[in-house]
Amino acid sequence: MEASKEAFLREFGEHYGYPNGPKTIDEIRATEFKRLDGLVYLDHAGATMYSELQMEAIFKDFTTNVYGNPHSQSDTSSSTSDIVREARQQVLDYCKASPKDYSCIFTSGATAALKLVGEAFPWSRQSCFTYTMENHNSVLGIREYALDQGAAAFAIDVEETVHHGVSNGIAASMKVLQHQVQRRNEASSLEEPTGEAYNLFAFPSECNFSGLRFSLDLVKIIKEDSARILESSPFCNGRWMVLIDAAKGSATEPPDLSLYPADFVVMSFYKLFGYPTGLGVLIARNDASRLLKKTYFSGGTVATSIADIDFVRRRKSVEELFEDGTISFLSIASVHHGFKILNSLTVSAISRHTASLAWYVRKKLLGLRHENGASVCTLYGDSKALFHYFGPTVSFNLKRSDGSWCGYREVEKLASLSGIQLRTGCFCNPGACAKYLGLSHLDLRSNFEAGHVCWDDHDIIHGKPTGAVRVSFAYMSTFEDAKKFIDFVTSSFVALPNWIESGYQLMQGSESRLAAASFYLKSITVYPIKSCAGFNVESWPLSSTGLLHDREWVLTSLSGEILTQKKVPEMCFISTFIDLDKGILFVESPRCQVRLPINFITDSCNGGSEQIKLNGQRYEVQSYKNDVNIWFSNAIGRPCTLFRCFSSNHNFCLNKIKSASMGREVQSMLNFSNEAQFLLISEESVSDLSHRVSTKDVQKGACGAASQISPMRFRPNIVVSGGEPYAEDGWKNLKIGNKYFTSLGGCNRCQMINIVHDEAGLLQKSNEPLATLASYRRMKGKIFFGILLKYERSEPVGRDGDLWLQVGQDVHPNIS
Repeated sequence: MEASKEAFLREFGEHYGYPNGPKTIDEIRATEFKRLDGLVYLDHAGATMYSELQMEAIFKDFTTNVYGNPHSQSDTSSSTSDIVREARQQVLDYCKASPKDYSCIFTSGATAALKLVGEAFPWSRQSCFTYTMENHNSVLGIREYALDQGAAAFAIDVEETVHHGVSNGIAASMKVLQHQVQRRNEASSLEEPTGEAYNLFAFPSECNFSGLRFSLDLVKIIKEDSARILESSPFCNGRWMVLIDAAKGSATEPPDLSLYPADFVVMSFYKLFGYPTGLGVLIARNDASRLLKKTYFSGGTVATSIADIDFVRRRKSVEELFEDGTISFLSIASVHHGFKILNSLTVSAISRHTASLAWYVRKKLLGLRHENGASVCTLYGDSKALFHYFGPTVSFNLKRSDGSWCGYREVEKLASLSGIQLRTGCFCNPGACAKYLGLSHLDLRSNFEAGHVCWDDHDIIHGKPTGAVRVSFAYMSTFEDAKKFIDFVTSSFVALPNWIESGYQLMQGSESRLAAASFYLKSITVYPIKSCAGFNVESWPLSSTGLLHDREWVLTSLSGEILTQKKVPEMCFISTFIDLDKGILFVESPRCQVRLPINFITDSCNGGSEQIKLNGQRYEVQSYKNDVNIWFSNAIGRPCTLFRCFSSNHNFCLNKIKSASMGREVQSMLNFSNEAQFLLISEESVSDLSHRVSTKDVQKGACGAASQISPMRFRPNIVVSGGEPYAEDGWKNLKIGNKYFTSLGGCNRCQMINIVHDEAGLLQKSNEPLATLASYRRMKGKIFFGILLKYERSEPVGRDGDLWLQVGQDVHPNIS
């Protein structure tokens, strides 16, 4: 056993690994999670993993028993009703809720349960919806129902001045910071709230952003002593009801409703044991559920109704009243097998096990330092909020040695290359995100106006992070998972080498060698259709948009979405060739028996014209007849439409938000290229990369002959040869033959370069070569390989030889 694990077990051995359970953690991973071999999964807060034995038990159950629609009295329906009844009881038992006091209502998820409360709550113009800042968007959405009914809404921060635990004096130690009151109808604010109005207070048992666990004492405080903590609010006189969002926290610490009698609790089963998805639950106090006002009725919710007159009588039981239509009874039948696993390990043991891993990660992250002594990691959640302790969730951001932030997308991208799956962003918790990242209302609005939305790549705006990195643990997580994650952060983000500076030092010290070096144009590749295969030529004419006809065509879905290999990998199997003399684009695919000729001289008059949008730019495009679209639809296996760039005044200024690489403020006229007219790759740089990948494979003990990386893996237009590897990094401009080009900086690479198709026509995906590039070609969150070029055209476009590139032409770089 390695020393690091020995040290971990000395500190956490009695809590880690279920020493008193039916299986140790190593046995659980070896027998029930074989599919996780080689993968570190750390997004259990998003969705935990199901056990393979759990799924085998479910499959055996479903193939042995017959389950019918429970809205019947047949034998199979009765069996299903029994299973559903048992599942309800298991849910109540999990939260120590007596069926005398609580009912279990199945929903399509925790979000649907929250929506049910919001739309059925007895809002009035004297009501108030109050919620902690740290709440999921699905909780914040309840605000819409409250405001639409004339109620008020406001957020609060709950802080604890002195922690007393569970005692009569805890309310006195609590401080509430109230945010501004929101109303849609200002006239209603003139009405004074009375004690008869119903108010709703919502908080999470565990914050899904920071991992902070809120004290469930809040339930009693709000219900019994709201006047003390809401003393400045006119709403403290109403009748308060409490909702707990336990979707995140219930996996390791479900709320004990025998001690903390909340009115509503919501959970999702895939957060508990991975499967089923699309099934959640609302646990409602019976007296609270009777106050909910339901408008819609459906099958299963009525005792009787008459079709042609206004007559309906609803069922009396809470479950039957709120479960519209046929419940997901097969999913509900599978719940038993998930609870069986949790009960065998016990929730308390799971909580201790996962807490030990989270504490280990927090401790290690806080201890990381750069060579200059600067801290590497900023953890979130260490505040004065009222909580008992952390759940098994760690959220953070990383800093470089100069104090600048590493973008969370950079962390996620590199983690994925290392076989680590984690979560980044705001995790649908805007209040916690703004609170911990120090984002003001102005920051949030300006970020949105700058184009930032949930799940995009804008991770740093105006020098501030827009989200965070989150890792989370579950009952099947291991020390090895945590250790590999810490090793990844250490190797990737502590005392980073700066490859750009190293490259410049090489060039600055080698002017004489550069002058003596001989560079020449090795190959030219044209890609007529965006994301489809290109073809090599010995010579090719230039145009105002780059190589003539390069990326001049594009495929879109029927909804107008631009199709690329990232979404449709099959596009790489479409081969292309252009006969300039005949004016024909020839297209072939292994899925199509006929070679498709597209005459771009005569066909330009046959199709209609319309506009499409790409990278925020509008293009005037030519469409084609249906037979062309049918051919391409067959080629990629989905309906699509072919368009040709008809007229584009697309002066695309690269890097509107300046990158950390070479400046890119030069405007280029483009067809459907993402960034620039040309991508240049050096043959020597590719050879060096191949050697590094092969060396890494040997060090890892990989068997078999090392495969040589082809320059075509990077989809270059121009491949040059000569000189030293990465000499192109320092080129400011260059001359090929008698044509001049300006360098627009390095090309930021993505995981597309990890996908190749083999001789059998199958797509193969690995972590290379991007993982190796990331180890020495990364700067400010981007991984660079190759450079982007703009053609500096001074002559009118034509077909004369002076406007053609020719393989073998000399390449003369200029680094001044």
